[in-house]
Amino acid sequence: MEGRGVRMPHAADTERICHIEAITDHKFKRRDLALAAITHPSAVEGEPVWHSYERLEFLGDSILGAIVATDIFERFHDMDEGELTRLKISLVSGKTLSVVAEKLGIGECIIFGESEKGTGARGMHSALENVYESVLGALYLDGGYEVAHEFVMRTLGPHISRDLAEHPVSPKSRLQEITQRELRCGPEYRLEGEQGPAHSPTFTSVVLVSGRRMGRGTGSSKKEAESAAAADAIKRLAEEGIPCT
Repeated sequence: MEGRGVRMPHAADTERICHIEAITDHKFKRRDLALAAITHPSAVEGEPVWHSYERLEFLGDSILGAIVATDIFERFHDMDEGELTRLKISLVSGKTLSVVAEKLGIGECIIFGESEKGTGARGMHSALENVYESVLGALYLDGGYEVAHEFVMRTLGPHISRDLAEHPVSPKSRLQEITQRELRCGPEYRLEGEQGPAHSPTFTSVVLVSGRRMGRGTGSSKKEAESAAAADAIKRLAEEGIPCT
């Protein structure tokens, strides 16, 4: 994937790759991308980071945000910044992505290591949202923006509804709305640390507001850690007299 040490699929992986190609309606030219996109870190412990979905997940998260933001911006002309923010965050939340990924059958494609197979529903929930984003990143690299856009609109598009903009649905959404409304800026999240084995990691994230560290949180995924950090920041902003309702 990086032009060095490319991991190519074994015979046992071919069926899973064909399955993800059917789900995405895209034939991958670079099958190493498809393989990495569906490989959980527990399956390649000790191997280069690009052998699992983590880097593709990072890319896919950014592409997903851009596609959704552009679509709702052009679709809902009467929405203000706060409403658009709430709608976007609701759509790209882990809960929504895991539901969509499960319905698509992505769970059947994921390659897990032995250490992850006993984590049950919690581990699958996290993996589903991560792999949706990593597959999107792989589609973008292999087929370009239009291929990635078509996949998002086909799978996530039916969930787009102005009702999702009515109320903040997560601490991250609330913090985004508060900081934009009261401070005219957006929060910035940073991963501070990761501890534990690949099958059961603990992430620590911090959130900065106007360059100030306002919150810190931990969780079993990066998204959970960011959500906890956002909740901590909201509490601290309220203590400083910033309206947070």
